[in-house]
Amino acid sequence: MENDAAIGAYEYTCYRINNGFVKGIHLVNRKELTFLERIYIFEAFKGILITSTHFFKNIFLHTAHLLGFLKGQSAAVTIQYPDEKREYAPRLRTRHRLVQREDGSPRCVACMLCETVCPAKCIYIIAGEDPDPNIEKVAKKFDIDLGKCVYCGFCVEVCPEDAIRMDTQIMDIAAYSREEMLLDMDELLHPGSRKNG
Repeated sequence: MENDAAIGAYEYTCYRINNGFVKGIHLVNRKELTFLERIYIFEAFKGILITSTHFFKNIFLHTAHLLGFLKGQSAAVTIQYPDEKREYAPRLRTRHRLVQREDGSPRCVACMLCETVCPAKCIYIIAGEDPDPNIEKVAKKFDIDLGKCVYCGFCVEVCPEDAIRMDTQIMDIAAYSREEMLLDMDELLHPGSRKNG
């Protein structure tokens, strides 16, 4: 936890750990405001100038787009979701997927670690025997309830087989019912296969 505050010309930051113990204090000299900054009039005009510049630039570009010019130049920084989608960072935790072996079977060995560690209790696994004697167990059923999932990533971290990942880059999980929020093994093996997913 981090707490910021200002005292006089100083700014201090208290770093805390979970039990509330203060870890350290960092003092920083704050820059003194000039006379023009303290009366705020020129700073207000600077803000209005920046806002007006963006406003008239966007009006010009939107008008040019209507007339068929400058189509390659975006008229606003706003992303028009869902027509436009932002590119997410690779490490962002997104919708789950089950990793497959070379033969297409799930890599999961139904050790139940992910189901046990899940704080939201949203993973449901039914284990079964695998015909391959080298594999002790296999997941016959593997469901994740996205309506309960908190995207903590514990299931990914605890898996000893690297069988579950959260790297599908799928963020839109909206559905019309709670039943549609439940992902079964087929959807986890083939992310995005659902029509509304």
